[in-house]
Amino acid sequence: MKVFIYPNFEKTHSRSCTESACKILASLGCEILMPEAKRRDFSFDGVIFCDVSEAVSSCDLMISVGGDGTILKCAKLAARQGKKLLGINCGRLGFMATLERTELSLLERLISGDYRTDERMMLEAEITYSDGRKESHLALNEAVLSGGYGTIRDFTVLADGITVSSLRADGLIFSTPTGASAYSLSAGGPLIEPSLDCIEFTQICPHSLFARSMLFSPETELEVRYKADGSAASLSVDGQKPIILNENDRLIIRQAEQRLMLIDIRGGSYFRAVNSKLMQPAKPAEND
Repeated sequence: MKVFIYPNFEKTHSRSCTESACKILASLGCEILMPEAKRRDFSFDGVIFCDVSEAVSSCDLMISVGGDGTILKCAKLAARQGKKLLGINCGRLGFMATLERTELSLLERLISGDYRTDERMMLEAEITYSDGRKESHLALNEAVLSGGYGTIRDFTVLADGITVSSLRADGLIFSTPTGASAYSLSAGGPLIEPSLDCIEFTQICPHSLFARSMLFSPETELEVRYKADGSAASLSVDGQKPIILNENDRLIIRQAEQRLMLIDIRGGSYFRAVNSKLMQPAKPAEND
């Protein structure tokens, strides 16, 4: 079995966790791949360092070692190639990770097949610029459109061409059920069991007494229009570098064709995470 490990060595315990994972997987007869960029930071006999796209294409499954941000980076790679992804938490929350760094002995289940795979819906954010250029971005968590720091904007949201919301707000969040436990939750949105398929729409600081989150069927195509008053808005997809949009640019949010296959070694990890992580005070940052 070929296993591609993508570690985030900025996390305090990720190096030792990666070393332990490599030892266990090697003892189980796995061929271990790792990004070429990690060669200078990590040494383990038998690890093959190679181009990321080559590793993802040739591996049987992927393992991210870090926090939720590391999983988000790997999710797009895994979904585009139809690969299964396991997240090992070395971060602060690690809500999407289904294995903690103290549970590495369970990695042997990857070989025996004693695990479940959860399919997670993803979003596509399609931008059509005023000059006709198009680009598409994949999101596991959310796509966030905002008007800038401390700037309120007028937004209109259409579902399949019909206006469903016209409001003033700091911004809009369009999330998957997986992303419902992230930014949308902090903005007052509900938790959604991630096995469901739907698109969640949550406003950021709406100038209204009656604004509430809305859920749309996965077949719905959402279009966002906004008045920028001469200034640009920004779109952030899964927390990546903001994309600058102007008033005449067109933004469409829809269900993506790709789906993420997330490995849950123990089963029921989502509800355990809700009880043990979201219902508890936040841990200190691992890098402190």
